[in-house]
Amino acid sequence: MEQPNQSYINSLSGGDDAFKQKLIDIIKKEYPEEKQVYFDNFKANNFKLAADNVHKLKHKISILGLEKGYEVAVAYENNLLNGTTDLKDQFETILKNITDYLEDI
Repeated sequence: MEQPNQSYINSLSGGDDAFKQKLIDIIKKEYPEEKQVYFDNFKANNFKLAADNVHKLKHKISILGLEKGYEVAVAYENNLLNGTTDLKDQFETILKNITDYLEDI
């Protein structure tokens, strides 16, 4: 199970603890709402809007240094735009991992 990469977050913030905390705070604030809107749009079979939500979540995944998760999100966004749901389970497993991680910090 891929975990957020702390060394990547550190390098992204230039080792600045205050900036690192700002990045995490942004993710903690925006992530749950974006995730829920994704679920709502997917359940409504609105794959175009779900793809938009995946696009936003993809950036949070990138900031957390989840390389495999980012690759899955990119491919899944493209699949949704093409009307297919391949990678849904993988993507939602990544979302669950991030939720667990955010609850722990």
